[in-house]
Amino acid sequence: MSGNIQLLTDTLAGAKAEGRSALIAYLPAGFPTVDGGIEAIKAVLDGGADVVEVGLPHSDPVLDGPVIQTADDIALRGGVKIADVMRTVREAYEATGKPVLVMTYWNPIDRYGVERFTAELAEAGGAGCILPDLPVQESQLWREHAEKHGLATVFVVAPSSKDERLARITAAGSGFVYAASLMGVTGTRESVGAQAQDLVERTRATGTELPVCVGLGVSNAEQAAEVAGFADGVIVGSAFVKRMLDAPDHPAGVEAVRTLAGELAKGVRGQA
Repeated sequence: MSGNIQLLTDTLAGAKAEGRSALIAYLPAGFPTVDGGIEAIKAVLDGGADVVEVGLPHSDPVLDGPVIQTADDIALRGGVKIADVMRTVREAYEATGKPVLVMTYWNPIDRYGVERFTAELAEAGGAGCILPDLPVQESQLWREHAEKHGLATVFVVAPSSKDERLARITAAGSGFVYAASLMGVTGTRESVGAQAQDLVERTRATGTELPVCVGLGVSNAEQAAEVAGFADGVIVGSAFVKRMLDAPDHPAGVEAVRTLAGELAKGVRGQA
């Protein structure tokens, strides 16, 4: 079975055809347990997310703020393995039919084996990978295997990215471009603002046809609506993780993320 890059492309195009941004949610695999994480991810997709990113928990998550680091620690202490990440992808995709990506640092893939990882991700029905720390100039091997298996390669751009680098990334990437709206780590913030809009405009100015989706900082429907005004997709991670962490028990956490997905889905449709 080849991967689901076409499903991802069609989903993003479908949101655009509806005159809105796509809602892309993030939750780590294995948090709070493997089964519990699968349940939460399904709830987010059922609640209104168009696409989900399954985080592969890593012991040194350089891009992630304290909320996601806490969740990763819980998952790692629970013994989460790459096989559990693949199972999470498979069950989320089979239950909802929506695109499921993996967000991971490069080191775990490198250790696991690029061919093995891409083959297993495609076989699980995955749509691709977001690789925040893989430099585009070192991505040839990954991209060859991803393309062979029908998987998207999503690179991350930041406000510090020079125009020349943006052009290289948009030429090499597929699926969409992940625009990290603020310098520094992930986490919810009061305002996501002007820096993000400028980055989206500069990324589009490369002439790319890829959708540009903005992440890092969106936590409520109003912010989702703000970002939806200029981005093709709104990516929300820490806010979902925080709802899970703050819940008194697991069933309450699952309902909390389902509710948040519904609120954000209204936000990206301008109904905040």
